[in-house]
Amino acid sequence: MTSWPHGPFLGFDTETTGVDVDHDRIVTAALVRRDATGTSVRTWIIDPGVEIPAPAAAIHGVSTRRARAEGAPPARALEEIAEEIARAQREGVPIVAYNAAFDLALLERELHRHGLVPLAERLGHDCMPVIDPLVLDRALDPGRQGRRTLGDLCLHYAVADGADLHTAEVDVVATLDVLGRIAARYPDVAGRTLAELHDWQVVHHRSWAEGVRAARAERGASGPGPDTGWPMPVGPTTRCRRGVRGWLRRHGWRSGWFRRRGRLTWRA
Repeated sequence: MTSWPHGPFLGFDTETTGVDVDHDRIVTAALVRRDATGTSVRTWIIDPGVEIPAPAAAIHGVSTRRARAEGAPPARALEEIAEEIARAQREGVPIVAYNAAFDLALLERELHRHGLVPLAERLGHDCMPVIDPLVLDRALDPGRQGRRTLGDLCLHYAVADGADLHTAEVDVVATLDVLGRIAARYPDVAGRTLAELHDWQVVHHRSWAEGVRAARAERGASGPGPDTGWPMPVGPTTRCRRGVRGWLRRHGWRSGWFRRRGRLTWRA
């Protein structure tokens, strides 16, 4: 068996002003490093330079007033976040994120917005290895009915009460805990190398997305459905988040994502 289930990992999550990745901004972010020595957490509150809508503030608890009073300038915070991620990736440490394509695409768009070097240019390639418990869970237990929010997976894998998931740092720790339970439950996944696991997720995410697209087409639903790319989307840019449709960066898609308990969930 390979040693990746024992770490190190760098968990990543964001909370934002909304869900249009081309126009919305990061309000809070967390990076959680977990290895044999323990878990360390670094968080940011960022002044996005725009009003934070009340529905978004109700999710993550950061109002416009608080962001302006306590938030770091976005360029400084984004540079710190990107450099920590790039440093970990250069060391071969996997990025762990729940619904990773959203957070990574959002970060890349923010780096472009502020004239900073995007992750792909810092690394010379897209982020990899990346581990996404949502992609793993869909692929490993495709027949399970019900939602697959982070809170739902916490309950399914007996990690914690998902009702408390509303801040970036709490979400990241929960995501890492869920990943640990998945690795323990599915030894075949735990036995893969990080490179094999990354490629396996690319293939299985594409298969899932194509299946959802086909089902939507059969029902005559509007819009193409979820993007087939992972860990970065590959289609045209759109919008998304709590009660709003959308998705991703300079590449993305249109249609049924919604925000629930601070996590993006597909609604076909």
